[in-house]
Amino acid sequence: MSNHKDLQKLSAAGLLISLGIIYGDIGTSPLYVFKAIIGSEHSSNSQPISQALVLGGVSLIFWTLTLQTTLKYVIITLRADNKGEGGIFSLFSLVRRKAKWLIVPAVIGGCALLADGIITPPITISSAIEGLQTYYPHLPTVQIVIAIIAGLFIIQQFGTSLVGKAFGPIMFIWFTMMGVLGFSYIIQMPSIVKALNPYYAYQLLTSDYNAFIILGAVFLCTTGAEALYSDLGHCGRDNIRISWIYVKACLVLNYLGQAAWLLQREGQVINLNMNNPFYKIMPDWFLIFGIGIATIAAVIASQALISGSFTLIAEAVRLNLWPKVRINYPSEQKGQLYVPSVNWLLCAGCIGVVVLFKHSAKMEAAYGLSITVAMLMTTILVSKFLQRKKVPAYIIGTFLLVYLVIEGTFLLGNLVKFIHGGWFTLSIGLVLFIIMWTWHNARKIKNRYVKFIEIDDYFSIIKEMSEDESVPKYASQLVYLTSANFNSEVESKIIYSILQKQPKRADVYWLVHVDVVDEPYKSEYEVDFLVPGKLIRIDFKLGFRVEQQINLLFRKVVEDLVKNGEVDITSTYKSLNKHKIVGDFRFVVIEKVLSRSHNLSFYEKVIMFFYTQLKKISLSEERNFGLDLSFVTVEKVPLMLTSPESVKLERIMP
Repeated sequence: MSNHKDLQKLSAAGLLISLGIIYGDIGTSPLYVFKAIIGSEHSSNSQPISQALVLGGVSLIFWTLTLQTTLKYVIITLRADNKGEGGIFSLFSLVRRKAKWLIVPAVIGGCALLADGIITPPITISSAIEGLQTYYPHLPTVQIVIAIIAGLFIIQQFGTSLVGKAFGPIMFIWFTMMGVLGFSYIIQMPSIVKALNPYYAYQLLTSDYNAFIILGAVFLCTTGAEALYSDLGHCGRDNIRISWIYVKACLVLNYLGQAAWLLQREGQVINLNMNNPFYKIMPDWFLIFGIGIATIAAVIASQALISGSFTLIAEAVRLNLWPKVRINYPSEQKGQLYVPSVNWLLCAGCIGVVVLFKHSAKMEAAYGLSITVAMLMTTILVSKFLQRKKVPAYIIGTFLLVYLVIEGTFLLGNLVKFIHGGWFTLSIGLVLFIIMWTWHNARKIKNRYVKFIEIDDYFSIIKEMSEDESVPKYASQLVYLTSANFNSEVESKIIYSILQKQPKRADVYWLVHVDVVDEPYKSEYEVDFLVPGKLIRIDFKLGFRVEQQINLLFRKVVEDLVKNGEVDITSTYKSLNKHKIVGDFRFVVIEKVLSRSHNLSFYEKVIMFFYTQLKKISLSEERNFGLDLSFVTVEKVPLMLTSPESVKLERIMP
């Protein structure tokens, strides 16, 4: 834990790690952004290079990086940290008490980010490998890219902490290389620096009828800004802010260098598929090294995105927005996790993208649409966060207006991409949204039918039954998981299970409640002795980033209570008691089954139908809570009971 905190402080190690983890996506965009801008003029990638397009393009890139990445994310959004953690769900946890509807932007944003994770690895790795076509024009790049992507997903299960240590230095070499290469061309044409003047951006947008298509291409330079915020927890705000200065300087130098190379060829027609300006500013002797470094940087960028997707899904599971799936923790490092189902889904999606689009130029056409949507959602949530922080209304209004206009414009620019492949990421995002929406709403519908009763009405009968030897003993210690938020209440189904559905005698009855709190890493518990020595309730308060291993946590609490002499778990069987042998523990998980649905509206029936299908492929309650299956009884109870009064039946006397 201390190690994690140290990395959050400003330090050389922290700066290096943030270079390795955070800037993969933004850092590899010079591979394809200029190619996309020049190619956006016409559908065929060959036309004379014009000064207006090149200067306007650089100007747009510079101001997009300044307003979108630097101002919105690095300066404003990084303030919205949830006990050091970032990302759209952490942000949602901070503001969800403000309004019920905020769940909508949070879910849309989360789905858009996950959908984006399917196209980032293919586009960055393809752009890097296609550089080899300068040497080998007939190289089968598609097969090489698929092999690299498959390898990347296969190694996920072993944890990435080992590779992670190498990321920082490699990305430092990558950014420095980009800066130096760009600078070598700026020296040849110092006047190119004038392109940073916003006038050229304005001129291009107002005079070119392709302005919206060009904007869609320019947007690719800031696609990684959302990932930068998600990784806040790994590196800390100060490290991100300081390292960004270096990263942005290197990026801008490289874009200016590419622009200088293009302007030297003003009026010429260039086939951009074979002549990527990113590789053209490299000296011939350096090209093979440049392609090698670019490929490694592309793999690192993809790795950061995959890790981000795992974190996102794990948070969604704990916030009850995603079906319960297996989450593994391959290494001791905090925040390091691996979600097998998501890993293989992303793998299939990425390979699908490569097979579908084949070349990075075609992927550029599909890229960026879903990420614009995610950015708009973050804008809405950040404005709510600023409201919570008592920021003056006129500042929040200005923030909202400026970014809704900027991102709205980018969204319009990116909408052109829908027919060129943007439909692909949007379709994936839509499927993810349906899953999250179904899971969230089905839980609300189920909770409506859960009946809570006052638990103190049953204290005496539970105590009597525990001592009634005519009832066969079910277990020494009987544990129920309850969703009742107040310790004065309990689900009627639990009382029904203890007293009626096969009366269950036990020495001690335990009620265990898990409350997922808004602080990411909180781990606390409270004990309430409802009937001393007979009925005990434990409330766990766990952060949305804490692994919910109830089996281990419960055992730890019981050990603490035994040590303090607060409970006695020695078996009451005479022969075992004599030898001080601990009694057995049994968990009972009550599963609510929807048997009759005629009380539900059509919309709710559809939600519950989808929910039932999702439940079949998700982890069961007992596995999700990490319970030892040999000590668990699962009892199915109907969610809705039809009362006899509502049945019309007439008796005929003989």
